[in-house]
Amino acid sequence: MTVRNGREFLSIPGPTTVPDEVLNAMHRPAIEIYSGVLEKTTYSCLDDLKKIFRTAGNTYIYAANGHGAWEAAVTNVLSRGDKILILESGRFAIGWGEMATMLGVDSEILHATPCRAVDPAAVEARLRADSDGEFRAVLVVQVDTASGVVNDIAAIRRAMDAAGHGALLMVDTIASLGTMPFEMDEWGVDVAVSGAQKGLMTPPGLSFIAASDKAKAAHQGAGLRTVYWDWTRREGEVHYMKYCGTPPEHMLFGLRKAMDMLLEEGLDHVFERHRLLAEAVRRAVAVWAEGGAVDFNVPEASERSNSVTTVLMRNGHKPKPLLDFCEHKCGVVLGIGIGELGGKAFRIAHMGYVNAPMIMGTLSGVEIGMQAVGLPHGKGGAQAAIDWLGQSVAA
Repeated sequence: MTVRNGREFLSIPGPTTVPDEVLNAMHRPAIEIYSGVLEKTTYSCLDDLKKIFRTAGNTYIYAANGHGAWEAAVTNVLSRGDKILILESGRFAIGWGEMATMLGVDSEILHATPCRAVDPAAVEARLRADSDGEFRAVLVVQVDTASGVVNDIAAIRRAMDAAGHGALLMVDTIASLGTMPFEMDEWGVDVAVSGAQKGLMTPPGLSFIAASDKAKAAHQGAGLRTVYWDWTRREGEVHYMKYCGTPPEHMLFGLRKAMDMLLEEGLDHVFERHRLLAEAVRRAVAVWAEGGAVDFNVPEASERSNSVTTVLMRNGHKPKPLLDFCEHKCGVVLGIGIGELGGKAFRIAHMGYVNAPMIMGTLSGVEIGMQAVGLPHGKGGAQAAIDWLGQSVAA
């Protein structure tokens, strides 16, 4: 016997739930790719991506997932033998650096305390020690999807400036764009990458880059440029050159509708919605942790992201029984632990097209599962989330 029949709750940190409006926008015939409606769609998407990245720089759209945007970023500004500094805060900045290494770039990892945000003072110290200016770029994620850590990008830029270092600041916003503030120009970010399938509420398959003037200058001398990822070719006048070939039409129709929805809600309201729902999840996890079987993966409250919460299993407990019960008995699909957290954690996403009933359904499903599989936990986690939202959302 199960109680899962009904609409499944997808609570993984990407792909996230796609709004019906976005799916409906994609449900249309293919159209001509050289002019007219599709050309207008492309230019409007490129312009509105600037609004979301908060930049006056150039934006680019790729038919690729976020890893494609990683490769595009590296190949457009670096050359074989260049040296980069990777700022560790989980799994994904390191993964980006590993990709750069395979392309012939020399990377160094600035290791961090496990499950903690990047320390800007450590960044400043390392860059001060680079008196010859060997580092051409610094790579960091705003939110690490594996650990759940959020990094202070503005503080990292201040550290770079304090060190007087000229490296490019390259930021992965795949798990943060559209869920929390990102001020590309104000914070001095040179290259930002993102993907469609998280805060931007679109099916997987599109990724994005925004580039500053400093990044565009570095691009002119980059030795890793390839035809497909190349920014210069994508700035050609012929429309299909924006995609190095046939545009991903239906994905663009979906993206256009998703951005319409975000901008209609207002980005400040979008960010506040995410903050409120993220804190509701954190209130529930704090109560559950009283039982000793689970705890926050990120110990410092200020370093927990508003897009995903990673819950660490403790005292010999494993996540699989809980994950299986939630999915197969309740219809709640939670994120697994990945990287070093594989088999040691689970993740609750609260990003994109998500509201209070969806979060409460997920939290209630988890709490039902904890009781059903005999996982020790503090009682009343869902109630703590209810109390938080009831106090925080004005009548």
